[in-house]
Amino acid sequence: MAKKSKPPENSENKTAEEDCDQPDINSAKLEAVEDELSEAENQGSEARISELEGELADLKDRSLRALADAENTRRRSEREVMDAKKYGSSNLVKDLLNVSDNLHRALEAVGEDVKELDEAVKNLVVGVQMVEKEMLDVFEKHGVTKLQPLGEKFNHDFHQAMYEVEDSGQQTGTIVELLQPGYVMHDRLLRPAMVAVAKDTSEELSDKVDRVDTSA
Repeated sequence: MAKKSKPPENSENKTAEEDCDQPDINSAKLEAVEDELSEAENQGSEARISELEGELADLKDRSLRALADAENTRRRSEREVMDAKKYGSSNLVKDLLNVSDNLHRALEAVGEDVKELDEAVKNLVVGVQMVEKEMLDVFEKHGVTKLQPLGEKFNHDFHQAMYEVEDSGQQTGTIVELLQPGYVMHDRLLRPAMVAVAKDTSEELSDKVDRVDTSA
């Protein structure tokens, strides 16, 4: 009967196991040196005692470093697992953002007058609205929030300014038009909101007036 071949070991897993075993190996060596040091002290061998004390200090230092490395590896692994659970679907969500945008554009393309005249179109619009709402509900379930910052102050972290609007009646830096909504997944930006920002020209004129020399 042919023997079953043993699957090759993963080199990364093997290295990780070796790192985890390192503190135990150092502890065993540490105990052996301590025993030998105790025996040398009983025999009164000064040279051997000095040598073993140096070796003991080195092993203690290695053991502490190995324990610290193992703890850092554990924490890093836990953080990577948490990030994978939290943001693992971010690429899929990014691909679906355009689908959500197109659903919204389809709804905006149908005028109110058409909805009232054609019952079939009205029912179709209702169906598309339900699909859009369901998609946004799924996004929210996975920690995805839609950014619609109309009327808010511009924030470089979440918004992308496309142009400025003069004489809008709003304070400079206020978002007066939303060109495309943004999305955030938990605390990570998936796509900035594309906006138009107010620019109050009266402030510029006021600055110029203040700088005019009236001493003449």
